[in-house]
Amino acid sequence: MKKLSRFLVLVLLCGLLVLLGGFLALGMYYRNNFPVNTWINGVYCTGKTIEQVNRELVARAVVPDVVILDGAGTEWRIAAEDLELRPDYMSALKSYMRENSTIMWINNMREPARASLEPSQYKWSAEKLEEQFRSLGFVQEADRRKQGCFITYDREQGYYLHDGNTRRLNTAEALDCIKTSLSKGRLSVDLAGQRCYETITDDAEAAGQRALWDRLQDYYNCGLIYDMGAEQIAFTPAVLSTFLQADEGGNLLTDPSGGLLIAEEQVERWVEELAARYNTCGTEKEFLASRGDTVLVEYSTYGTELDEEAEKKYLRETLEKILSYQWKKEESHIPAYEQEGFVRGLDDIGDTYIEVDMTEQHMYYYVDGELKLDTDVVTGKTAGRRRGTPEGINFVYNKQRNRVLRGADYATPVKYWMPVKGAVGIHDADWRREFGGEIYKKNGSHGCVNTPPKIMAELYEMVEVGTPVIMFY
Repeated sequence: MKKLSRFLVLVLLCGLLVLLGGFLALGMYYRNNFPVNTWINGVYCTGKTIEQVNRELVARAVVPDVVILDGAGTEWRIAAEDLELRPDYMSALKSYMRENSTIMWINNMREPARASLEPSQYKWSAEKLEEQFRSLGFVQEADRRKQGCFITYDREQGYYLHDGNTRRLNTAEALDCIKTSLSKGRLSVDLAGQRCYETITDDAEAAGQRALWDRLQDYYNCGLIYDMGAEQIAFTPAVLSTFLQADEGGNLLTDPSGGLLIAEEQVERWVEELAARYNTCGTEKEFLASRGDTVLVEYSTYGTELDEEAEKKYLRETLEKILSYQWKKEESHIPAYEQEGFVRGLDDIGDTYIEVDMTEQHMYYYVDGELKLDTDVVTGKTAGRRRGTPEGINFVYNKQRNRVLRGADYATPVKYWMPVKGAVGIHDADWRREFGGEIYKKNGSHGCVNTPPKIMAELYEMVEVGTPVIMFY
């Protein structure tokens, strides 16, 4: 019995030794091969070496673009395929193996071990990276950027400072930063935080140009605005630059103290060009008639005309004040007028006006573009002595009640009188029973616009003095 017991104990010990040996053998095996039930990034890894798993992970990987932020925070991208960019998981796989080798594999018997690993680094084509980097817009701009600091002129923006000394991109350093980032497994790099920008110390000439630029900034920030009514003309750097004296090469001229100088002839030219755009007196206007077609009507008594001499003086003195730091910012400047329309702006008729269509013998009154009143009328007689109502753009220059209209052969009392051009006006005509049609040809007025009394009473109460009156056939 004792022999049997010793035999059984011996067998048990041998079995344990075999199990222990097998366990240790598996532990040693799994030091170089992934343990049972191991999944990494969706790849089944059991029994495979690190090199084998790395190859499978690389084959499955979808590599996003390389993202580069320049010093201004602008994002630039390079496609992975353009760099022949390949991920490498070797270091990450080795770390995983160290943490999960030997006896840790026993845990995988209960449930699979699943892990998600990021690439330890990326590999790329050095030639492709150099080529793609040099093609980026901000790199090309840096290569073109002239060293130094000087003021130059552009028609669209006026004088501006070319600063080639401040925050210059060191392209070699920037490229190294990108390489370092990729070698550490990072596809995004912010160059602004990588010491890729440097500043060169100004020499005497550059320092002088920078000081002149500071003066220009005070001048540009004057806030001067011309209030033209419907339009507001802001004095942008481009506009203000045209008023400064410069030599033939476009370089700014200064006085002995370094102050900027006003070019008076440019001031006068600007005001003359402004007047040419806004003056309407004596010109013609294309007018869309209510009947649907466009007619050409001449400005007669109505129109806009700037006081050019007053404006030249104002602008010249204002610019001098700005340059001598005596200017206090104003919200806007309303120019002086020799004659001012009912509304100000390029369209000085606006949306409130009286329209007299003498072909249709019809009158309309619009307020803010909305038709408020329309009626048949009778205008000046065109047959015989030809007292036809004159065409043109005029305006209501007065309003009177109970007026007697007098002429060489008549004296006619009216209740409502609105003169628009000399003795020609709009008034009620209670002696007429019919209006419109072709009455005007043989039985028209002496030149006025005869209007039904009831309509005239309404019109008189609604219309303001100064309202434009467009009269045409």
